[in-house]
Amino acid sequence: MVEQISHTNYETKTQEIAKQLLKATQEKNRSFLAQLQNQMRWDDKLLDWAMASPGLRVQLFRFIDCLPALRSKPEIAAHLQEYLTTQEVELPETLKKLLNFANPDSVPGQLAATTVAPAVETLAHKYIAGENVKQIIKTLEKLRKDKMCFTVDLLGEAVITETEAQLYLDRYLELMTQLSQAANSWSSIPQIDEAEGEKLPRVQVSVKLTAFYSQFDPLDVKGSQERVSDHVRTLLRHAQKLGVAVHFDMEQYTYKDLTIDILKELLMEEEFRNRNDIGVTIQAYLRDSEKDLQGIIEWAKIRGRPVTVRLVKGAYWDQETIKALQHDWPQPVFNDKPETDANFEKLTYMMLENHEYIYSAIGSHNVRSQARAIAIAETLKVPRRCFEMQVLYGMGDKIATILAEKGYRVRVYCPYGDLLPGMAYLIRRLLENTANSSFLKQSLENRPLEELLAAPSINGKTTIHDVVKPVFPNAADSDYANFQQRQQALNTIGQIRLELGKTYLPIINGEYTNTAQIVDSLNPSNSKEVVGKIGLISVEQAEQAIQAAKAAFPSWKKTPVRERTRILRKAADLMEKRRHELAAWMVLEVGKPLNQGNAEVSEAIDFCRYYADEMERLEQGYNYDVAGETDRYYYQPRGISLVISPWNFPLAIPTGMTVSSLVTGNCTLLKPAAVSSVIASKISEILLEAGFPKGVFQFVPGNGSTVGDFMVKHPSVNSITFTGSMEVGCHIYAQAAVLQPRQKHLKRVIAEMGGKNAIIVDESADLDQAVAGVVYSAFGYSGQKCSACSRVVVLATIYDSFVNRLVEATRSLNIGDAEKPSTQVGPVIDEKAQKRIQEYIVKGKQEAEVAIEMSAPKDGYFVGPVIFKDVSPSATIAQEEIFGPVLAVMKADNFTQALEIANGTNFALTGGLYSRTPSHIEQAKAEFEVGNLYINRGITGAIVSRQPFGGFKLSGVGSKAGGPDYLLQFLEPRTITENIQRQGFAPIEGVDN
Repeated sequence: MVEQISHTNYETKTQEIAKQLLKATQEKNRSFLAQLQNQMRWDDKLLDWAMASPGLRVQLFRFIDCLPALRSKPEIAAHLQEYLTTQEVELPETLKKLLNFANPDSVPGQLAATTVAPAVETLAHKYIAGENVKQIIKTLEKLRKDKMCFTVDLLGEAVITETEAQLYLDRYLELMTQLSQAANSWSSIPQIDEAEGEKLPRVQVSVKLTAFYSQFDPLDVKGSQERVSDHVRTLLRHAQKLGVAVHFDMEQYTYKDLTIDILKELLMEEEFRNRNDIGVTIQAYLRDSEKDLQGIIEWAKIRGRPVTVRLVKGAYWDQETIKALQHDWPQPVFNDKPETDANFEKLTYMMLENHEYIYSAIGSHNVRSQARAIAIAETLKVPRRCFEMQVLYGMGDKIATILAEKGYRVRVYCPYGDLLPGMAYLIRRLLENTANSSFLKQSLENRPLEELLAAPSINGKTTIHDVVKPVFPNAADSDYANFQQRQQALNTIGQIRLELGKTYLPIINGEYTNTAQIVDSLNPSNSKEVVGKIGLISVEQAEQAIQAAKAAFPSWKKTPVRERTRILRKAADLMEKRRHELAAWMVLEVGKPLNQGNAEVSEAIDFCRYYADEMERLEQGYNYDVAGETDRYYYQPRGISLVISPWNFPLAIPTGMTVSSLVTGNCTLLKPAAVSSVIASKISEILLEAGFPKGVFQFVPGNGSTVGDFMVKHPSVNSITFTGSMEVGCHIYAQAAVLQPRQKHLKRVIAEMGGKNAIIVDESADLDQAVAGVVYSAFGYSGQKCSACSRVVVLATIYDSFVNRLVEATRSLNIGDAEKPSTQVGPVIDEKAQKRIQEYIVKGKQEAEVAIEMSAPKDGYFVGPVIFKDVSPSATIAQEEIFGPVLAVMKADNFTQALEIANGTNFALTGGLYSRTPSHIEQAKAEFEVGNLYINRGITGAIVSRQPFGGFKLSGVGSKAGGPDYLLQFLEPRTITENIQRQGFAPIEGVDN
């Protein structure tokens, strides 16, 4: 009904208004375009080149993103060349000449730096209204002279510490005070200061809810709400005292529902319920924005006082789309801009139709979008108090001027602050300004009037997943921003608690088997709580299991590959069905916070499906025929396979090691770590239900030094797959190398044995990203990942600032019971691990200076994060694997030295680099001695198929898990050559005899 009314009644009027607005703005645009074409100023040139060349736009924006971190003209010149003089980019002749210098220190190099850097700064000032309060006040006063009002946004995208969250609040309190003081001297402008006889606030600020709490997390609804609401109450009270209006911006999709819920609850409190100077934002590019808007309207009716709703198209399209692709989640935004434009018009009608309950702020630079709003407002006779037009500073100047001249209330969104935190904002604005779908770009290109003002067409609601098809579709994690998925996950933990204390027995030859020895598996968050009782097999029972495997092997070896892969895919489906349950068991048995357990379930599912695909590929073998001869290359299983799995990835790693062995035709025994045997038992349940026959798969928990050694040395065992410590891995490797009596084969050992992983942070790094990435990589799951960051090598020029932020970000972490949704750092696995880590901390205090040592709960096996600074590369804490939340920070004078320090251990598993210097990135790719190198992201959380995982040196031996050659380790290749001649005769393909 809404679409029908809006199209039928408003299209004619929309076209009339739009043509008037466009005619007025195009006169200004032509002069602007002429200025660009005449190349009068370098900032205009840069924007013009970016509009004309997508390849140059990418590289130019990357340089602009990096620019604030560069500290000298030679640095700027060097980065200009690195970013722009690449084979992928065709440079304009003017820019090519400017960058044609041999040495960044040369006069031509410094000339390039002094030409481009100020131009970028000038470009930034097109979109950033001031770098300090004095400048912003001057900008606001100029806007008011042009009869435009404003809202001020403090730049600074990332709040990663509680100190920064408090500073964000304090700066807004001070900003409101200073703007209010300035506003007292401003003369009244009725067009923007009054409406329907009501005085309007002269000052408005826009804030981001996530910036009030550094650990804002949709999974932790209660904690996030409490911490954010406390700060927002302080803000709103101060604003009311000064007569300042406050508007709440909308950010990434993952925060949307929690943001709306927090604001709805807060603004229903008696203290704030009568305020009508508060606003919220709706993003029209979101597919569920209509539902959200309807919810706000219904809430506003109950509240009884209007709030402002700012309608925008949305600024994070690329980020949201990439995230949807990476996580295999539904795309939250419309895939095509016309769909967003159509939705914008639909929502505009909804808002203006409900002007009794909400005030409408229509934010757009699209002439048609603004004209549509005016047409609807005038037709419905919406009071001027109830709607206004909004534009971004520096982007909608011309249409804003025209609208103000026509008597509409126009508000300009004015970002202010330092250039460094403003870069993320600037890049988004430049992307928007230079995108092919941008109305501003199209109007500058003088597109036909009919094309510019045509009603947006909808192409059938395609998604990015219809366009981009992954090579291997990974399982999608649960999205805890989704209420239903979040509640299912949290409720399941409560349901699993009803099963605590049960007994879990080994499975030998398809039967659950009683054992003489039972041990308790404890909850590391509460060591008094027994999660389950585990039956440990004896040496005699281990022999029974091996004999059962020998008996089952001939039949399993001959089982068709398609049957094996069918069972594997069924196991994956069962894991998907039991996703929340499996994640809950990890929370309780190994103290893994829910969001990390969630990702591990996906990894286990991926292993099943990926290895099924891979086995079907390998089954084809390799055929090569010549005249009179056939040559066949194919694979056969090795025999009996022993899997010894770790506790730190208690679901994904044992699943991956086990199913890779099974799908290749080997009979497999799973011996899990004792402290994670309940979870291993759940894997066993799933594999049996999926259909693996008796004797083919067996669950054999047992003591490592007796049963484990017995099975490793057993002459009937063909291969051993191990993940764990270097000490145990080397012991297994040595035992397996000994040829036992009656043994007719050499055992294959696949061993992943940990690391001492380093992240390098250079002087060009984005410190927001680097600090957050290091904290997550070092302290996620309490540092108990073989891939965890335990060393950070930081270049001297940024060392102090990096360490200060790192310490504050760590101080902001929540430490506690893994079951709590707010927890980022849970317990370590057991008392033995706790004591070992504490001993390393004592040693570290003798070798280096403590930057921070966090306290931790007394009940349970907790160790608070510890950071040591000024650590020597040869120190014990910089060389030995600690496997806990202990981080060593080291200083390097230059990048080459940083690589030498990073490479200076016996391990080579994972490593990371935060840098925006292309030559450093290329050098790290070539010289950083790690199996998995992660650039400008955290170093944990490898994804099957996309990021096959494994290292070398003393980090292990064997191919990468989740990669295209992993299954080959469980197979023996065979070549069969047959002479097919008979009495000198054989058919020759392609020859007619």
